[in-house]
Amino acid sequence: MKRIIYTVVLLLLCTASFAQVKKRKTPTKKAPVTAPVSSAPQPTTAAPVSTAPASTPATTAKKTKIKTPPKDGFTVRKDVDSAVMVPYADVREEDVYYSKRIWREIDLRDTVNSVLNSEKSKLIEILLDAIGNEELTVYSPKDTVQGKVLEDNDSFKIALSSQEALRNARGLTEGSADATTGKLSDPTLKRFRPDDFQKFRIKEDWILDIKRSVFEPRIIGIAPMKMVEGNWQPVFWVYYDDVREMLSKQRLVNPSNDASVLTYDDFFVRRLFASYVVKETNPANKNIVDILGLTDPKDPRKLYESERIKKSVSDFEQSLWEY
Repeated sequence: MKRIIYTVVLLLLCTASFAQVKKRKTPTKKAPVTAPVSSAPQPTTAAPVSTAPASTPATTAKKTKIKTPPKDGFTVRKDVDSAVMVPYADVREEDVYYSKRIWREIDLRDTVNSVLNSEKSKLIEILLDAIGNEELTVYSPKDTVQGKVLEDNDSFKIALSSQEALRNARGLTEGSADATTGKLSDPTLKRFRPDDFQKFRIKEDWILDIKRSVFEPRIIGIAPMKMVEGNWQPVFWVYYDDVREMLSKQRLVNPSNDASVLTYDDFFVRRLFASYVVKETNPANKNIVDILGLTDPKDPRKLYESERIKKSVSDFEQSLWEY
């Protein structure tokens, strides 16, 4: 009996819940409000007359924009980042176990070295421009006492002024005589000809640093050479550490890769040049030609001796290590 009552109650509850229906509210539409129509006549007003001047065609014309010229390819970059210069490692004198000084000559007529004499950038022009702007200190290639030339000197003892360095490089013209007075005019600098400088001489030290266990060369100085009285002679010397920062900002023309960012400093530090030895340290302080007593500068024995010196340095390096 109780079960029947429970079921009846549940059915009533279910029917009551489903019976609730939400009334939907329908929005009432408001009648539009219309303004009362007035029968009085409306006053008429005249349209305002514009006093602004009529625009001329010159002012309405669009301004033409200056177009930036397009970039000529991907290799138009001429400058390089100065931060690419890798500084030398510090070497203490007490860590240098072995040292050998060698003088080399770089011939720009060689295909490998021709990049130093390219039409876009020449090493001699970079040096002379820096000397003319007094940004670089140069040194005399000769020892002089009271106007007398004693011997070749590359120890950076006698500093030259910018005018003296330019005079050594370019030379002076002979003074011309005045037609009326007969006085000679002061000599002037000759026209600069880069093709006169076809060789460069470098002085370097091969050192063995026992602290780092490294056998490496360090370039000490560089000198442009010019033909004087049938012989190639340096016109001035430049301390390489002074000129290295400037060379690291000058891009080198690389014929193998137009996108290369090699600098003149990279060319020397990475040993990308071809050269031959002309002198090594010896008791007599003579070069190879004087030691061998050669009269012909094209004598092949000079190159044989140069290769012998190169091999002696290489053999010393190979003898340091055991495999």
